[in-house]
Amino acid sequence: MPEENLQVKMKTPAGKPISLRTWAHDCAQRLWRPAGTVVVILLTLLVTWHVIYGKHGLSVWQQKRAEDRDLQQEIKDLQQENTQMRQQIDHLKSDPDAIEREAREKLHYAKPGEVIVTLPDSSTTQQQTPPAR
Repeated sequence: MPEENLQVKMKTPAGKPISLRTWAHDCAQRLWRPAGTVVVILLTLLVTWHVIYGKHGLSVWQQKRAEDRDLQQEIKDLQQENTQMRQQIDHLKSDPDAIEREAREKLHYAKPGEVIVTLPDSSTTQQQTPPAR
């Protein structure tokens, strides 16, 4: 294409006519930096938001850490309970008096000729009796 066909009816301050290509190039150079800056700022804000609130962001990570701490504590508690129960099982397996005591306390077993008397718990008696004045 000849350059005369691309002439814009615009003129430079010196009065020279400029081509459409030159005019577009000048506009692009003037607008590139501000537009590029806006795009970079928007992308930065988007990435920051995603890092904090995204599917695998910091807020979710903090929630998972708290959940992990709670579960680790629960595991420790259950391990301690298991250890105590194993000790109780070993004690019951090895000591016949312990078996008899458990049977008497929990199952209310009695030897022939014995009478079982069950007393109310001390906590329930304290709640039922009014305080002395």
